[in-house]
Amino acid sequence: MEKIAVYPGSFDPITLGHLDIIKRSRKVVDKLVIGVMNNNSKSPLFSVDERVNMIKVVVKDIEGVEVKSFSGLTVDFARQEGAQFIVRGLRSITDFEYELEMAHVNHKLYPDLDTLFFTTSLQYTYLSSTTVKELARYGSNEVSQMVPCNVNKMLEEKFRR
Repeated sequence: MEKIAVYPGSFDPITLGHLDIIKRSRKVVDKLVIGVMNNNSKSPLFSVDERVNMIKVVVKDIEGVEVKSFSGLTVDFARQEGAQFIVRGLRSITDFEYELEMAHVNHKLYPDLDTLFFTTSLQYTYLSSTTVKELARYGSNEVSQMVPCNVNKMLEEKFRR
């Protein structure tokens, strides 16, 4: 049986920390579907289509990875994709507390679904999309060390004054 996982997130934008989780989780499953959330309650910097396209460029050389957008519950997206696992990255105890609660809810809604937790690699523990956007907004050169090249270019274009 093929092991399929979904890695849901807003990825606004995708960071090197996300990419690290993608590469590591792909070693554990046969197929990884990156689910880009379309969350109407948030005001993302990049549209869903922009995020999907930027991620497709980033993962184009990683076999067994697909990128799709979705709205609604992650468990419904996972069920639709035939996934047995949800992939989540953990940077802190706070992340763990929230993600553990979500894992229990998801398992209650879809008993055949388990959550695979990956602790963030040490060099990315400080990294978040929010931090990246804030630094990019003020023109920090450090952003290029936090995101893939194509994403850095897109950020520069968004914040060009």
